[in-house]
Amino acid sequence: MVQSCSITKHIPEGEHLYTGATLSIESDSTITNESLLKDELEKVLMPEPNSSFLGMHLGLHYYYKMQKEHPGFINRWLYKKYGEEPIYQSDVEPSEVRDLILNRLENRGFFYSSADSEITEEDYKSSVHYTARIAPPYTMERYELDSFSDPIHAEIAKSLNSTPFKKGMRFDLSNFELERSRIDAELKQKGYYNFNSQFLIFEADTNRYKNKRFDLYLRLKKEVPQKAQVPYKITKVNIYSNYDLAKDSLASNPTRFNNKNFIETEPFFKPKYLDPFVTLEEGQLYNPQNSRNTARRLSTIGSYKYVNIQYKEVDTLANDSIGHLQADIYLSPLNKRSLRTELQAVSKSNNFAGPALAITYTNRNIFSGGETFSISGKLGFEKQIASGNSNSLNSTELGIKSELVVPRMLFPIKFDNNYFKYSIPKTKTSLSIDYLSRSNLYALLSGNVKFGYTWDANKFVTHEINPVTVNYTQLLNTTPEFEQILDENPYLQESFDQEFISGLMYSFTYNGMVNAKDKHQFYFNATFDIAGNSISLFGKDQGTNQPKTFLGLAYAQYAKLDLDFHYHLDLGKQQVIATRLFGGYGLAYGNSNVLPFVKQYYAGGPYSVRAFRIRSLGPGTFSEETDNDDTYIDQAGNIRLEANIEYRFPIISFLKGAVFVDAGNIWNSKENETLPGGKFSSSFINELGMGAGIGARIDIQGFVVRFDLAAPFHDPSLPEGKRYDFRIDEPIFNFAIGYPF
Repeated sequence: MVQSCSITKHIPEGEHLYTGATLSIESDSTITNESLLKDELEKVLMPEPNSSFLGMHLGLHYYYKMQKEHPGFINRWLYKKYGEEPIYQSDVEPSEVRDLILNRLENRGFFYSSADSEITEEDYKSSVHYTARIAPPYTMERYELDSFSDPIHAEIAKSLNSTPFKKGMRFDLSNFELERSRIDAELKQKGYYNFNSQFLIFEADTNRYKNKRFDLYLRLKKEVPQKAQVPYKITKVNIYSNYDLAKDSLASNPTRFNNKNFIETEPFFKPKYLDPFVTLEEGQLYNPQNSRNTARRLSTIGSYKYVNIQYKEVDTLANDSIGHLQADIYLSPLNKRSLRTELQAVSKSNNFAGPALAITYTNRNIFSGGETFSISGKLGFEKQIASGNSNSLNSTELGIKSELVVPRMLFPIKFDNNYFKYSIPKTKTSLSIDYLSRSNLYALLSGNVKFGYTWDANKFVTHEINPVTVNYTQLLNTTPEFEQILDENPYLQESFDQEFISGLMYSFTYNGMVNAKDKHQFYFNATFDIAGNSISLFGKDQGTNQPKTFLGLAYAQYAKLDLDFHYHLDLGKQQVIATRLFGGYGLAYGNSNVLPFVKQYYAGGPYSVRAFRIRSLGPGTFSEETDNDDTYIDQAGNIRLEANIEYRFPIISFLKGAVFVDAGNIWNSKENETLPGGKFSSSFINELGMGAGIGARIDIQGFVVRFDLAAPFHDPSLPEGKRYDFRIDEPIFNFAIGYPF
């Protein structure tokens, strides 16, 4: 009420604040899709009134505050962010709006309709009500093609066989525009390079009928150039594989391969490897879809920063029934070699912090076939910052990783180039070795080899399959203290004993979030990981109750499935409600009783339930009874469920905010005596860890630095009856890169 009064006193004498308009429809006949028609008419009810929230016009409030002689810094900022100039009744022109309503009705076949308006004034406000009296619409009786010259007449006639236009269809200009665009797109795919949808015109004839029916004729406009009425075929394809705009990259002798000209100033990319990415062929009719496919496939190689396809009309003595085009493909390479050095400051939720150094060398197009080779090394040192004896804990990490990405499928059976129409699969091979030394506990040596393929089936779907995944881990230099921990925790002991993991992994991803403008955006990923089945054929018995070995190493046997679903609701003005559901289950069988340590689930942390520290949530209702930070408790399981919801909104410029709620936990499918309460049961809903918090994000062109502050309000580790307690005075701070989901 106070805010309304502060606005009222600023409204000029004789003026009324415009609060908006309403519209009603009157008709003597039934209107098909009346609600859609009303929505279309309401779009012309201009101007838009000032925004309000719970009856308060905050934007106006900040505007009037700015009119003061000294508004102050805060008022200036609020006005710049939210202020609005007032919209008065004198700013509204009802006659212009009525004309727009009639125009929209005529565009949709409701000729001879009428529109009225009525202004209502009350106190300091006013509004307008419009009434549209709609006459019966004109409907189509026949749809015919006028005579064109060949060959375009025959092609358009074929296109009309698939037209959505039907007898009885209402006159509608927007449908006519869609029909022109549909025909133009079909003609383009058949070689009509110079054709344009604007060359087509519709004419409606009502002279033959007296009951609001019409015949529709499709005609070609006058003076349409002859070259727009003939198809074009590609007579030459030139590929400049190392084009440099700053240099003369055109003058060179071409290499002829598979009916294409490969032009290089120096040896760069072998034609036999580049050719499959080009879907343009000599003798092929022009088709813009082929151009888009070629550009997309070439851009996925990883060696080029720019892909530019240009067409040039070729003068020819051929008859006028077909034209000729030359296709020039200009490919601008990235720098072949790069060296990246990173100096990192690492801080973890388990109170370990320290510096890390990473160096990566990359060679793009290493074997002149678009191959990308990279090798990186990492050195890190962390020390636990805590009170008591924990000050002596530290860890050192050494690692090296190499990766080779080949932009084609290395497989014994050769696939046809058209088998993967959208993109050509990439073959990825990687090898990594890591050494981790945790003082007073253990050292861990691990190695990983991976070989597989990844490809995009379409704009949204990505497949990844790794038929070869091998992991090797070995505990070294274990201390008596850690040996005692293993003795007291058989599950942990067995997860470390599985030194050899060999299996297969498949991942399916649907990413509808590539359409950033969609109001509803979906993401789904399913990953299936299975290990040990083929190795078990060669396993060697080691005695009763002992795991089998392969090459002297105990191997793991398990199956694991992860399902990850995201849904984003775009509210407009950079406001988003983001949700996520995750479910994962791992089954150990055969040679294993538990999942390997590196394959187990954990909960808590900046990408999980943010009100709990990393690995501090679960399993189930497990509660760590000791306060001694030196005790090594591995809170992991083979089942994980999680749900998140987050409201994201802009604050100012690149700074964005969030309010979120997380819920989740992990469980074991079998009882673990060292982790009591961790077995999955039908009451799992009551065992979810829940928390809420706020966050800030620095988002600079997609690079996001995230800060989240969260507190638990349901802690399953507490006794029943005490779990619901919003411990806002004990928040957890999370720092991360990128959005959590």
